Amino acid sequence: MKPLSRSMSVLLVAALTAGTVLAQGPWAANRKNTWGYQLMTPQERTEHQARMRSFKTYDECKAYQEENHKQMEARAKEKGVSLPAMRAGGLGCDNMKARGYLK
Repeated sequence: MKPLSRSMSVLLVAALTAGTVLAQGPWAANRKNTWGYQLMTPQERTEHQARMRSFKTYDECKAYQEENHKQMEARAKEKGVSLPAMRAGGLGCDNMKARGYLK
């Protein structure tokens, strides 16, 4: 079998990466969009992401998000750390609704 040229290798990696990103769904938890991310275990982050993706309506998403924020506030207080200020309009449920993922 002939080895792939450098440009073909780059294209193959780009295509595989794009497929992975698309397979993740409409929203992926990360440090920039998940308040309290640094206080979650990897398993909690995965569960949080799956939960956020499961919502069909803004109201159910918002109710979960508010509860999650309360839990992260309590965890931060318990550990004696400060969480960054929340960004207005940058909350997951609001962004998902604006993009048409929630009704």
